[in-house]
Amino acid sequence: MSGMTYAPADGLDISLGSDGILRLVLNRPAKRNALDDGMVAGLIGAVEQAGQDEAVRAITITGSGEHFCGGFDIVSRNAETGGRRPRAGSIQRRLPAQSHRLIPLLATVQTPVVCAVRGWAAGIGLHLVLAADFAVVAEDARLWEPFSERGFTPDSGGTWLLPRRIGEVRAREMLLLGRAVDGREAAAWGLAHCAVPAADVVKEADGLAARLAAGPTVALGLTKWLLHAATAAELETQLRNEAFAMELSSRAEDFREGLAAFKEKRPPRFSGR
Repeated sequence: MSGMTYAPADGLDISLGSDGILRLVLNRPAKRNALDDGMVAGLIGAVEQAGQDEAVRAITITGSGEHFCGGFDIVSRNAETGGRRPRAGSIQRRLPAQSHRLIPLLATVQTPVVCAVRGWAAGIGLHLVLAADFAVVAEDARLWEPFSERGFTPDSGGTWLLPRRIGEVRAREMLLLGRAVDGREAAAWGLAHCAVPAADVVKEADGLAARLAAGPTVALGLTKWLLHAATAAELETQLRNEAFAMELSSRAEDFREGLAAFKEKRPPRFSGR
């Protein structure tokens, strides 16, 4: 078991199971689980800690109630200012410590991340899905970039993540025309791993996370790193990255177990070490 403890935040439930899965639950159902500053900080802290915790072998992110995440709770933040206009540059100063840390962290942490999506996934809620390794979505889920309809520009990596996942033509439909995509279409476009009936989303995501948690943790983490590094690397650089990753993964106990299982014609029993 883990020697680390995970503290929940207001609007964010956190639990680590004996199966090695760290479960993060966005828990503001009355607000469609819209994120606030405290929830973003809680997600950052939990994912950073999980990346250093050998007991954590997979992470799931789900939403309480009918929706995954309706975006960032701008209404509540504006209410906190009492109607006062913030100083010029406040957004530019704030974002690097919040969503601009969270999204890259999800994309690069060497722990597989699975999102379970029902209802709405909008704005940064959608970007959580895009930054994860897998997303299981309800067939009737709604994935939406709301920015053009609200009169401001995308944030939290939307213009980087979306074109790489679905191509520029479809990304322009979502970002410039505000087109919402349902779960079936999201799976067909490559926005999500699969679309299932809403009642089966959490079960399907848990099963996928369990499969990842039972895998060769070191090799999976390094493979995730390689995939992310490849988005900016030239071939020669990526070949060196692959050699480095193979050197590390071949020294793991799970590599020896994989070879033994192959020789003995049985399923491997990976320990995550």
